[in-house]
Amino acid sequence: MTLPYATLPGDLDHLIADEHVVANRLFEHLEAGRGDRRMLVDQVSYGRALHAHAEEEVLYPALAEIGAAAEAEEGRDEHQALKRLLVLLDHADPGSRKFEGALNKLIGGIRHHIEKEEREFLPALRRAVGAEEMGRLGERYLAAKRSVPARSHPTVPPTGRRRRLMHVAAGLMDKVRDRVSGRSNVLSTDASWLLDTQAQRILDTWSRLVLAPYELLTLEQARQQPSLADAAMEILQQDGRPTDPEEVGSTADVTVPGPGGDLVVRVYKPLGQTSDPVPVVMWVHGGGWILFTNDDYDASCRALVNRTGVIVVSPEYRKAPEHVFPAAHEDVLATYRWLRTNATGLGGDPSRIAIGGEGVGANMAAATCGQLKQAGEPLPVAQVLVCPLTTTAQYGASMRDAADARPLNRPLLSWMLMHAFRGVTDSLKDPRADLLPLSAQGLAGLPPTLIVTTDRDVLQSQGDEWCARLEAAGVRATSVRYGGVMHDFFGLAAVLDKAAHAQEEVALHLRQAFGEASAAHPLDGAPMRGRKVIG
Repeated sequence: MTLPYATLPGDLDHLIADEHVVANRLFEHLEAGRGDRRMLVDQVSYGRALHAHAEEEVLYPALAEIGAAAEAEEGRDEHQALKRLLVLLDHADPGSRKFEGALNKLIGGIRHHIEKEEREFLPALRRAVGAEEMGRLGERYLAAKRSVPARSHPTVPPTGRRRRLMHVAAGLMDKVRDRVSGRSNVLSTDASWLLDTQAQRILDTWSRLVLAPYELLTLEQARQQPSLADAAMEILQQDGRPTDPEEVGSTADVTVPGPGGDLVVRVYKPLGQTSDPVPVVMWVHGGGWILFTNDDYDASCRALVNRTGVIVVSPEYRKAPEHVFPAAHEDVLATYRWLRTNATGLGGDPSRIAIGGEGVGANMAAATCGQLKQAGEPLPVAQVLVCPLTTTAQYGASMRDAADARPLNRPLLSWMLMHAFRGVTDSLKDPRADLLPLSAQGLAGLPPTLIVTTDRDVLQSQGDEWCARLEAAGVRATSVRYGGVMHDFFGLAAVLDKAAHAQEEVALHLRQAFGEASAAHPLDGAPMRGRKVIG
């Protein structure tokens, strides 16, 4: 099911509906017989324990306040029955009659519970309290999830002071049990078996490094967590391989004027650069507008320098929620304009500048092209969009099919948007962020575009749709989809072959746009058009 009305990221009903989609997708893996059965059930158990606790703390008291006490009690009773099944699953072996019987009952019970909530409870609550209060309830819901034990405890009372005391004790006990059993190590990985071996190892390693799934953390906690780049470093160390960054000619951080103050821009130059000017690529890092820095995407920039022989410039834009939309977009646009004026001083050719990025960095790269076109300014000669966010809406089949994917799942995307647009939620439909509604006339004349997507990414559908809309507007657009890999894969070439292949595809697109194809690059040839899938 989906809610029959619009919600905003961070609203109580939006958060709960996201969790419903994830739970159902995990069930589909179990029903199809794919994935690690123990790991999938551990993720279901963890998610439902947090979900049930937070609903009992926030949703059901809110329902009681609007005169729906009977419905709230019904929900609590259903939770108790489901918790008992989760306890059985925790102690049974996958494949056993006890395990499979409890699992079938759990799946049926949770799907019934989901339908009831989305058809009746949540719409009734929104009608009674209004949209603004649903946002406040969402904040309380997230806070409640952070304080919950990691397992279900049906013997804990559903309300009262005794419940709080028992939850504290249960939480401490659960942390010890999960650390000893290794269960805590699998909660942030992809348990579907839909990834290739290298990608799975990266996510398994990352899951062992992080404190908890990002969307359950405070923003301050999330900013201190390792990235996939850290997981790649861990794998290199495990394998006894060099961990030094890919060598380039030089790197330097320079300060440029921005709309909100000085900006730091990292400049990467190629090895053996002569006095002749070379093309320039402005590469914008991802992180949902709230996380990560140039350091986390350093490998992407170094790879582009070495595979193209160009200068790469990467802006460190302002982050939300300290600087909400459109601060980051303004910084990226300002950096591009600065680059066009100052490329010569860097050793670059101002007539051969391309733009690209990853995730929301790709969103800002595309938005920059649109703003330059609207202003009548010179456009980049090419753009590259890797795993792009092209709409703030929950768009397309991948939003369901990859709802459980990692590192970016559906709840985390909502969590990021909630922070990035805090206090300016009307800007979610701003054409600089929400690109898909742009008209064909608005898209016509944009530079040749390469779009790279993956099949285990909630953003895949919107990347595909953006390519289709560019093509319909007469733009030379090409999409390449990589199977068996995840969002944010592009910079992981040291431990992921498909990332290395994607970097070559991007480099080819850029070299062709710059007119720099040469015999030194065996992949060079006629410009690629249309769609391509790499399994």
